[in-house]
Amino acid sequence: MNILQVNSSARTIGSHSTHLANALVERLLTQHADATLTVRDLGRNPHPNLDEKALQALFTPADQRNAEQAARVALDDVLISEIQAADIVVLGVPMYNLGVSVQLKNWIDAISRAQVTFQYTANGPEGLLTGKKVYVVLARGGIYRNTPADTQTPYLKIVLGFLGMHDVEFIHAEGLAMGPDAEKAALDTAYRQLEELVPA
Repeated sequence: MNILQVNSSARTIGSHSTHLANALVERLLTQHADATLTVRDLGRNPHPNLDEKALQALFTPADQRNAEQAARVALDDVLISEIQAADIVVLGVPMYNLGVSVQLKNWIDAISRAQVTFQYTANGPEGLLTGKKVYVVLARGGIYRNTPADTQTPYLKIVLGFLGMHDVEFIHAEGLAMGPDAEKAALDTAYRQLEELVPA
């Protein structure tokens, strides 16, 4: 059993999404004592943007890449290897300006590679990252669940499904910036969700 935890907050300290993801992983490790845990902290170790140089490197045949291009592709290869090896994926996802963080978007861009993690067929796109359980821990300052302003949930459902990951559970901590009482209520609700999804 391999567990991959991806923290996508820009904060290295005091991130609610990271704390909740940690709590979920602790419960998973209690269930699966022999599991191997890999933690990818994108705040502490940001992944580079998908820019023109990166695209040129990716579209250059492997045997024709120069040293700089090979090194850039190798950075993505590491993230792809981590997600391919994972049986369970835990994503810590804060909301920034009604969307996902740039840290998470860069990770998604890195793991989304044609013929490796997805492919196009006569019947349309086919995700190749199959057989995985995904938990998405959402931390938000306001309350957006089931409203048109919740852009994160549909986006993540689509992109994870595109890559073959359809077994996805969402845990919500909302209203975290609406005062101490609202913050406590949000965290209490999120921890209850964790306990229901991953019983001790």
